[in-house]
Amino acid sequence: MNLRPNRRKPPEMVLIPLLDVLLVLLIFFMVSTTFKEKDASRLHLQLPEAQGEEERADQDPERLRITIDQGGNFYVDDRAVVDQQTQTLVRAITGALGERKGLAVLIQADALSPHQAVMTALDAAAQLGLLKIAFSAARAAPAADR
Repeated sequence: MNLRPNRRKPPEMVLIPLLDVLLVLLIFFMVSTTFKEKDASRLHLQLPEAQGEEERADQDPERLRITIDQGGNFYVDDRAVVDQQTQTLVRAITGALGERKGLAVLIQADALSPHQAVMTALDAAAQLGLLKIAFSAARAAPAADR
């Protein structure tokens, strides 16, 4: 006769399935998380506001963009121009145009950019015979009724 009590084995904790579940959760959260792209090459402009008709972007896809920031610095198709002189801007536009003569020009000037910088961009475009010129603006918010 065996008088010793039956001792149960101590419970075992198996960690491998737990680690598998944690790994699957980690992969799920990594895939489903959206990351905000920091694009340092993009200029952030506060466009002036205007009332008027909105132009669709697909009406004239071939455009030369001249961007003017708050300091009056020029960017031709997102490429910085060395200085603020008219002749330098003319050379930059000529290089960006290449063989595409008579291209439409879109001037995107920050609301706080100097007026002289906009006039310099207009003068440079006129010197190259670019006559189709448009300005980019943000739609003005409707006035609140009182």
